[in-house]
Amino acid sequence: MTWLSPSFPVGAFSYSSGIEWAVEAGDIVDAASLRDWLGAMLADGPGFCDGVFLAQVHRAALAGDSTALSEISELAAAFVPSRERHLETAAQGRAFIDIARAAWNGEGLDHLVSCCNGIIVYPVAVGLVSAAHAVPLALTVHGFLHALTSNWISAGARLIPLGQTDSQRVLAALEPVVAATAMRALDASLDDLGSATFRADLASMRHETQYTRLFRS
Repeated sequence: MTWLSPSFPVGAFSYSSGIEWAVEAGDIVDAASLRDWLGAMLADGPGFCDGVFLAQVHRAALAGDSTALSEISELAAAFVPSRERHLETAAQGRAFIDIARAAWNGEGLDHLVSCCNGIIVYPVAVGLVSAAHAVPLALTVHGFLHALTSNWISAGARLIPLGQTDSQRVLAALEPVVAATAMRALDASLDDLGSATFRADLASMRHETQYTRLFRS
């Protein structure tokens, strides 16, 4: 709960995952359109894929499989569809690892990190740290996707804008999607990875050249 809290300083509040451009383009205009957009991102886009990477890294870490850790970490970093989304997930992953090492540096964490040989994106970082501290995988994946969704809603609430009550209604409506996506990610293999949120991917690319911006992605 601490690691996935909005107060954990990974800088999540400064990223929108392309939502800022979607609001600018008129794709997201109210609570209903935000809910639909995020539901797709969860079930058919980065939400599901990040959940799979987290689960696979967690299992490889518990098994002590350094080769798998290296390969999964490399694939996860390459799987991001745009430069700004890569900046977002890599920066948050780096911050997550740095803070965990400073405050929760359990036995074996440094070794797990060294096995990844390069950029550690956010879901991989959460998988490594949770495995190092023996946090159960199912709870971790569900908590991660819930935190991801909450941050997306927070970005949307500031951009549309939405009030606090409407924001909580969106979160409540997406809870079943979070739970279902977590279950799918836990049952999936790397061969099941795939995304079909083309408009969201384009939004993250077009955000790079957006004239006025509040967010970094």
